[in-house]
Amino acid sequence: MAAPVSGGYGRAMTHLPLLPRLEKTARDAGRVIMDIYAQDFAVHFKGENDPVTAADSLAEAVILPVLRALTPAIPIVAEEEAAAGRIPDVGDTFWLVDPLDGTKEFVKKNGEFTVNIGLIANGVPALGVVYAPALDVLWAGADGQAWRQDAQGRQTITCRKAPAHGAIVLDSRSHRAADRLQAFLDGLPGAVVENAGSSLKFCRIAEGSGDYYPRFGPTCEWDTAAAHAVLLAAGGEVVTWDDRPLAYGKPKFLNPDFLARAKP
Repeated sequence: MAAPVSGGYGRAMTHLPLLPRLEKTARDAGRVIMDIYAQDFAVHFKGENDPVTAADSLAEAVILPVLRALTPAIPIVAEEEAAAGRIPDVGDTFWLVDPLDGTKEFVKKNGEFTVNIGLIANGVPALGVVYAPALDVLWAGADGQAWRQDAQGRQTITCRKAPAHGAIVLDSRSHRAADRLQAFLDGLPGAVVENAGSSLKFCRIAEGSGDYYPRFGPTCEWDTAAAHAVLLAAGGEVVTWDDRPLAYGKPKFLNPDFLARAKP
């Protein structure tokens, strides 16, 4: 187990020592999720078109004690805690946790959901772990290094240069904006659209199996932070449509529309 670290850890030179414990924690949360996934489970709604299941809260209960022990001075913003009104004051260094990103995919039982644990340090996604428990694939990134781990082992990953023709554009399975997507595609000769759920879209760009993820529609910071960190570590970026880096610590932790891609 990594030793607890001080609130100044967000300004440390490396975040890599935290990864082994966080990866184990994501897998532990994934096992809890898969226990629920194998059952007939109830679905409730926090708001219009915003489902939640027992797996969300149970997975979050696995993750939060670990983060509090590892970094007791760093606040944690977690989706289900936030839904209950428990949102800490944050500065430029804080955790963002989505215990089950892609609840709609979980409910549909298509396997495309993830556990997301991300650290924002000095306002930037500095460390991320994304685990897809139904696929048993994990992505992690920090300090300019990123990995994918699956049944074939652990491999270093990097973004690819988007091809001039035939770029792969990743679109959400559950949140569609057809007109705006088509306008984006019109600027990419021969582009191919592929659908993916949850944070898998960021991770596919990070591993070089996708090129662009244009997002039109609402997301929260806990939806994006972990996979954004993986993408940054793999040589990518997430920018708003006025070409500014996607920022964190915004009011209500709401994101504007954005584009994820390899750095030009």
